[in-house]
Amino acid sequence: MRDFIDRLTGGMTTEEKIGQLNLITPGDFTNTGAIINKNAEETIRRGNAGGIFGIYGPDNILPYQKAAMEESRLKIPLLCGLDVIHGHKTIFPLPLALSCTWDMEMIEETARIAAVEAVADGLNWVFSPMVDIARDPRWGRIAESAGEDPYLGGEIAKAMIRGYQGSDLARPETVLACVKHLAAYGAAEAGRDYNTVDMSRLRLFETYLPPYQAAIEAGCGSAMTAFNDLDGIPASANHWLLTGVLREKWEFDGLVVSDYTAINEMTAHGLGDLQNCSARALAAGCDMDMVGEGFLTTLQNSLKNGSITMEMIDAACRRILEAKYKLGLFDDPYRYLDADAPSHKILTDSHKKAARKAAAESCVLLKNAENILPLQKSGTLALIGPLADDRRNLPGTWSIAADWQECVSVHEGIKNLAGDSVDILHAKGANIVDDPHLAERLNVFGETVVIDPRPPQEMIDEALATAKQADIVIAVLGEAKEMSGEAASRADIGLPECQKKLLRALKRCGKPLVLVLMSGRPLTLAEEHETADAILMTWFGGTESGSGIADILFGAEIPSGKLTASFPVHVGQIPVYYAQRRTGRPPTGDPLEKFRSRYLDIPNEPLYPFGYGLSYTEFSYAPPVADQTELSGADAVLTLRVAVTNTGNYDAHETVQLYITDPVCRITRPVKELKAFQKLPIKKGATQNAVFSVTADMLAYRDENGDAVFEGGEFLLHTGPNSRETQSLSVIWHERH
Repeated sequence: MRDFIDRLTGGMTTEEKIGQLNLITPGDFTNTGAIINKNAEETIRRGNAGGIFGIYGPDNILPYQKAAMEESRLKIPLLCGLDVIHGHKTIFPLPLALSCTWDMEMIEETARIAAVEAVADGLNWVFSPMVDIARDPRWGRIAESAGEDPYLGGEIAKAMIRGYQGSDLARPETVLACVKHLAAYGAAEAGRDYNTVDMSRLRLFETYLPPYQAAIEAGCGSAMTAFNDLDGIPASANHWLLTGVLREKWEFDGLVVSDYTAINEMTAHGLGDLQNCSARALAAGCDMDMVGEGFLTTLQNSLKNGSITMEMIDAACRRILEAKYKLGLFDDPYRYLDADAPSHKILTDSHKKAARKAAAESCVLLKNAENILPLQKSGTLALIGPLADDRRNLPGTWSIAADWQECVSVHEGIKNLAGDSVDILHAKGANIVDDPHLAERLNVFGETVVIDPRPPQEMIDEALATAKQADIVIAVLGEAKEMSGEAASRADIGLPECQKKLLRALKRCGKPLVLVLMSGRPLTLAEEHETADAILMTWFGGTESGSGIADILFGAEIPSGKLTASFPVHVGQIPVYYAQRRTGRPPTGDPLEKFRSRYLDIPNEPLYPFGYGLSYTEFSYAPPVADQTELSGADAVLTLRVAVTNTGNYDAHETVQLYITDPVCRITRPVKELKAFQKLPIKKGATQNAVFSVTADMLAYRDENGDAVFEGGEFLLHTGPNSRETQSLSVIWHERH
């Protein structure tokens, strides 16, 4: 590879090298900014583009690749990218939902299927996984994240890289992955998208950087910069981040691409004109300019005035060419452009089967009073709510290639599963939102919110009349798909008031009430927790949403999902997460003790904590048992066992979680930190042992330089079904033998 690229770059002009640093979009399908290249083919003919994105389909991409291979001087093939976030055309649950499966094999499979479909549709580069830690559910892009925990986020990142890239990018049906958004994009102040980020290096290395590092260590081929600033420097121009951490500390040798017009937007940050911003971005370590064309139009002048060097241009160009080489594009530029592939590689029966399983496994049972679930396949069921027979919203946010008409609604899923044995009555009951101006904003990528013109009370009355005829009521409520995602921050993360009114009215009917929720973020559900008899969080489940939800409701699948982001009691708690740092005045059990770190009007704890999720069966945890309680040295290994018994009536899966606490340390540490987990299949009446190998590395912390530090002493090991309900064991671990 090195010799090939040396020969190629040796014959390139400076303009052609800079051209490789330019990523353009013809804008055929979707865009998230203001700049679209309307002369993309001519730009490519001139050798002024290294890749295209935002389109898919072999027939659509072929003209651009032909322009590069047949009409440009050097005939360098193009990278072809797209936001393939949770599936390409077979849409899987949102990333936040998938994380709730705690099933790394399944998550890897979803990425593998996404890669197969993306390749069939002409793509060789996917802008995924997004691994931004998110502890503020007001931020809409929490939907694309793996939640609040860095360890779990890292495990998911590795699984997705394996699924996308396989063991060799040159093999068929693999794509170049792109970890994003470097860095700490999920920590935007006030949960407002694109906002500033400011935190200590200690917090950054401890919480926000580990998932990116995990992706890099798993071999991820590219990385994307974030929109936000960090330490006052926009990420795309942050030399400490892109060179000091990414290149030098983590030894990343792949390409770095900016987010959509992020380099241009540095002018709005206040860093000067496009000439200055582009030079700073390249010098910092950003290799490719997405859409903005600042590199293309300014770097030659920057080279002349000395603000950048030829070595910087060469290095960036080489990394882009290396990615193309690894993908096999120099051997066969058209290897991703098989016109027949979409007909037999996309939305296949096996892909839909996997999507159905993922939709079911992503569901989290939040409440199940009197074991109202699972439902029986008999009687009359009232299916109420604006999302009960909706398909348009089921793909969820950032599902660019999705066809909502391929989705299975909840109504259809129940009908398909239960057949004629259940009489299904249906009423809309309420709109998702009543505000037409908000609806217009939510319909930016197509009409997903259709406001029923009837008076709200008329719709509620119809729903009540329907409910009174039924044995049980299922209310399917939640967000529209674009109420979460990019540029979809919410100050109030509760259900819209029109839906709350419907739920209150249904409660007054006196019928058993099951609340099925769809959203792309944790919601505030204090009232709903008291109102509904059962609550099933289904997120946005993708193509097979309705089928997977029906499987859970009727017990064809037993719920096993566990939350990966805490659900606050009230928005005023945010940010709320399990791994809070300890304070000097922690709350005690005495509510009258004044001078403690607590609220006057709400509890400190979330409504539903990280790791929480119920099942249709019951599990009994024995206390953890260690093979030794005093160890010495960094190479020692402790074996920890916890026996879990299924005491209920259903075979099921349970995710056993291991947390640690370091009671005494040079720095303050979180009250608990997740360090391992195992998802066990346990038959009814049976006992399974979760066995964890605990090492000194798991007990270490990251300092302000990102280095691992192990301090010997006492450690507490906690095991349990979630972060709140754990049993503990104390061990002594000496630094040296």
